Amino acid sequence: MTTDINPEPLKVAFIGTGGIAHAHAEALRSLPGVDLAVAIDVDLPRAREFASKFGISRTATSLQKAMEEGNVDLAAICTPPASHHPLAMEALALGLHAVIEKPPALSLRQMRELEATEAASAGTISCIFQHRFGSGAQRLLAMRKSGVLGRPLVGTCNTLWFRNQAYFDVPWRGQWDIEGGGPTMGHGIHQFDLLLHLWGPWSDVTAFAGKLARRTNTEDISAAIVRFDSGAIATVINSVISPRETSYLRLDFENATVELEHLYGYQDSNWTLTAAPGTEGCLEAWNHGEDLPSGHTAQYGNIVDRIRKGLPPESSISKAYATMELAAAIYASSVSGDTYVPGDIGEDSPFFDRMDGHLEPWNELQGARA
Repeated sequence: MTTDINPEPLKVAFIGTGGIAHAHAEALRSLPGVDLAVAIDVDLPRAREFASKFGISRTATSLQKAMEEGNVDLAAICTPPASHHPLAMEALALGLHAVIEKPPALSLRQMRELEATEAASAGTISCIFQHRFGSGAQRLLAMRKSGVLGRPLVGTCNTLWFRNQAYFDVPWRGQWDIEGGGPTMGHGIHQFDLLLHLWGPWSDVTAFAGKLARRTNTEDISAAIVRFDSGAIATVINSVISPRETSYLRLDFENATVELEHLYGYQDSNWTLTAAPGTEGCLEAWNHGEDLPSGHTAQYGNIVDRIRKGLPPESSISKAYATMELAAAIYASSVSGDTYVPGDIGEDSPFFDRMDGHLEPWNELQGARA
């Protein structure tokens, strides 16, 4: 049995103390053996306010300064997406473990750079994809691997959210160089990451995207048809212009339809299983085990446990590459009109460095075609 290799409290630094950092701190302070050690923000008064709320004794304006004043084991990177890559590179250079909010990087090149740097570091990178860690997803993955559900066949993966124009009027929103993309990168990525986690590798994708309703530099809607190595086919829609908000996943297997409907997180009650005639026995496997909601607490429990045991992250940068590569392929296909397979977007592709290939395809709002 693997045991803790370090019985000392895990000292955590929060880099960025805005809204999402609160979710990280709430999750971490609920776990045993974790010390919320330092709050880091270029806005020092905001860092102090965050520190006061969560009982953190130290503040700093940079990770380097925080390290000069005391030990840190784990850096929780809670800043806008453009800074994820450089901050994770800095943490790894200091030998720290790092947790990166989504998206983990802005491009496939940055993902490969993080992989290479991690390989040479004593630290590790975990990517926040919290929907993988709720009990519903864990149980369903085990059922799929056991064969009780049969082969995956047809899927629907919808992230239909609503963000008004004021949301995009914040200066850093909707910018390729800051957020990396629109709802495909910043919103729907959680849901189609869960789809890949449950159904395995994708084999090819064809997609459309556009800017239909919001004044922003990125898309506000994308739609893709994705085929998997298993032969299964799924549709993936990512939208921020849908007034009735929902996150919806439907997976049709040979022996059952599995549905998940929620908004920003789920528990077991958000899942529904419908057995095919004559295969009702597969439902019995669902009705066992704990009800652990998805969210930062569920994922951090896994991250902290594996760090303490010296195990590699389950939500590693390498495992996140397939999700990021699918996002890049959705963009590339929607711009070029071509179908993409894994590996198509290499170093010689414009989409390897930026999701829009620096082509700025959606400069104007797209009205109805004549």
